[in-house]
Amino acid sequence: MKKDIHPSNYRLVAFKDMSNDEVFITRSTAETKDTLVVDGVEYPLVKMEISSTSHPFYTGKVKLVDTAGRVDKFMNKYKKFAKN
Repeated sequence: MKKDIHPSNYRLVAFKDMSNDEVFITRSTAETKDTLVVDGVEYPLVKMEISSTSHPFYTGKVKLVDTAGRVDKFMNKYKKFAKN
């Protein structure tokens, strides 16, 4: 193995799923400006739109997450091809 190719700045980071407010803490090198206090300890915070706690594949629940209006944009674009 090559020496000195892995990052050396691993630290505990809080990852927060913004769709259900679930938080998990793991080691990461992700850069962030936000912080979050969990159990009296302050951690760097990485915000996510979806994680394994809210993704339909893992939860078994069908849930449409459309934060940017992508579904509406698609429907409007291809409305003329719909069968009546």
